[in-house]
Amino acid sequence: MTIFENLTGAGIKDCVYSEDVMGFLVNHGDMGLAIGKSGSNIKKVKRAVGREVVVMEFSDDATEFVRNLFQPIKVRQVRIHISKSNKVAIVEVNRDDRGRIIGHNGHKIKIARSLASRHHNITDIKIKTP
Repeated sequence: MTIFENLTGAGIKDCVYSEDVMGFLVNHGDMGLAIGKSGSNIKKVKRAVGREVVVMEFSDDATEFVRNLFQPIKVRQVRIHISKSNKVAIVEVNRDDRGRIIGHNGHKIKIARSLASRHHNITDIKIKTP
């Protein structure tokens, strides 16, 4: 986390590791700093950690938080269903974007589920296509 902050200047809320991919959750408003001009900061971080890097932006609002987890992919709709023991986010995306949402070997969805659980007590994220 310190390496990321030093290289980008962005504040980090959390970091998750999944199958050679590191997911960084940056403070609200720090996404531009994290990415850098033409992705220069992300490239620096990738070289420093020797892994693929996914950056996501924090939000206090659960719906916006889930939407941010999948940027820059266009999310059509996010619904949060709450029952007695579960809080499930239903994310609707275009069929063509389903693979990008899930990521290679499911790494992006695993990181998103972990961060959603840690920061908004969301027990699962389901992907829906029209």
